[in-house]
Amino acid sequence: MSSQKKNTFFGGVAILMVSTIIIKVIGAIYKIPLGIILSDEAYGDFGAAYNIYSFFLTISTAGLPVALSKTVSEANALGRYNQVRKVFRVAFFAFLTMGIFSFLCMSVFAQPVATYALQNEKAVWCVVALSPAVLCTCCCSAFRGYAQGHMNMLPTAFSQVLENVSKLLIGMGLALFIGSLALQPEDFGDRMMAVGAIAGVSVGSILSVIYLSINHRRTNRLRPGPFTDRPDRAKTILVRLLKLAIPITISSSTSAIVTLIDTNLVNGQLQNVFQSILDGGAVLTEGTRGFLNIGNKAVEILQQNLQAAAADPTVVPVLDSARGLYGAYQKCMSIYNLPFNLMVPLTASIIPAVSAARARRDDLEARKVSESALRFAAILALPCGVGLFTLGEPIMWLLTGGSTDHTIAGPLLSILGLASIFVCIQLIATSILQANGIVNLPIVTVVIGGIVKIIVNYTLVGNPDIMIYGAPVGTLCCFAIAAILNLLIIKARVPAAPGYAKAFVKPLAASIVMGGAVWAVYGLASRVLGGAGGLSFLDNALCTAAAIGAGVVVYFVLVLALRVISREDLELMPKGDKIARILRMK
Repeated sequence: MSSQKKNTFFGGVAILMVSTIIIKVIGAIYKIPLGIILSDEAYGDFGAAYNIYSFFLTISTAGLPVALSKTVSEANALGRYNQVRKVFRVAFFAFLTMGIFSFLCMSVFAQPVATYALQNEKAVWCVVALSPAVLCTCCCSAFRGYAQGHMNMLPTAFSQVLENVSKLLIGMGLALFIGSLALQPEDFGDRMMAVGAIAGVSVGSILSVIYLSINHRRTNRLRPGPFTDRPDRAKTILVRLLKLAIPITISSSTSAIVTLIDTNLVNGQLQNVFQSILDGGAVLTEGTRGFLNIGNKAVEILQQNLQAAAADPTVVPVLDSARGLYGAYQKCMSIYNLPFNLMVPLTASIIPAVSAARARRDDLEARKVSESALRFAAILALPCGVGLFTLGEPIMWLLTGGSTDHTIAGPLLSILGLASIFVCIQLIATSILQANGIVNLPIVTVVIGGIVKIIVNYTLVGNPDIMIYGAPVGTLCCFAIAAILNLLIIKARVPAAPGYAKAFVKPLAASIVMGGAVWAVYGLASRVLGGAGGLSFLDNALCTAAAIGAGVVVYFVLVLALRVISREDLELMPKGDKIARILRMK
């Protein structure tokens, strides 16, 4: 590879990494405040509609952009510019067809999709509001794949940032504006706020496709032709694109399918249990509510909705009780995803680094990179997961204010905190396997984990004492199994596999000590500030901030004292050499 091509490649990777980080930050800024202004029920509608959107988007766009960029790149390299243009036209037609199909499913058939696929008929308007987004994003994917085939990553990066900024500003603005109208009945107003928030996604996708189409026309003018090469037949091009795209789509769809099944199952089981409580058929454990016992609280929620239904005919007690619990779970999911987002830049570095070492037959270098990646993932994921586990309830109280019952949401986030550790490890382990040419087995492990998740969720969510707490337990089981299986496959199939003790033992020890310090500081601060009257919202914010601050200091000191990070680990990061010199690492 020439120096110029190298610079183009790594420059493109850097552009996409930066845009990905910006997008993840915007996503966090969008979803966390949204959890404050939306009720649990409305957020449940938002989350359910987003899951069906993600499903249709995955089956429509997961494989074709990769196939398009690969095919365009190959034709470009051969100087077949007529072929390039015809490939784009065929691919755009395929994208448009898939987009129209998905759009019709989410608009014309929104009611059956919401009622039967999501088990939440009140999410119907959120599904409709998202339907333009799936059509526009399919068209965006055609333009992005074409640009990437020319090694031009800027249109993809800029359009994605534009899309997410619009989602943040327009979606949040619409939600706040609709909330200011104080629509009646209250349940209707809440649902319309969720529709406004999610409509921002569609507006962002419309702006993105406008930008990409203008950019595409401007780029094509730079190469006006005429060209002499004879392009392949449209059918031949389409068959080739599909052969490349279908395996990638099947692989990528696994997670989206499991999530959609999970949405249907959790909402359905919650409604079954609430109906059983209403009919007097549920057998609840007497006594106070434990960490994973929500039964008595569920009875209170149902009674509140029964009373609300007397004044507001739009309230459906069983459905709205289930929506509220599912919405609290979805709010926790937006926080649980943050540690996972930290792994995205790391995975982008692992595959080329390990692949290059394997190409040179340098097994020692491949092992060092893999081991450093696992250790770095542990250094980031373990303290995040332990922190979320330790401070689940205080964090949910802090981030959602009074819109969510933190005594319900806290245990949900605590369990998801543990799950986030395994999600990060599974993601890094998958990248290591892919870098070593093992691409199918990680799909199998995710499928196995997904099946376990469905079984656990069906069993536990259907238990009247556990209910919604079964959902994060299922997520924990899913990714713990997938991560462990991936690590076992690495040991069995990868030459010179990384040492797990070196990767995990010291970060785990530091994280456990940090967790103890966080728990102690929060407990002490809450006793000092709370007194006999208990904690206020402000008191909890101060206690949580003190505990997190103490945890950061303790963990940082332990990382340095135990020499958890090596110079090789830092070299995986941008400016890693400079950081190593500052810390005087050899």
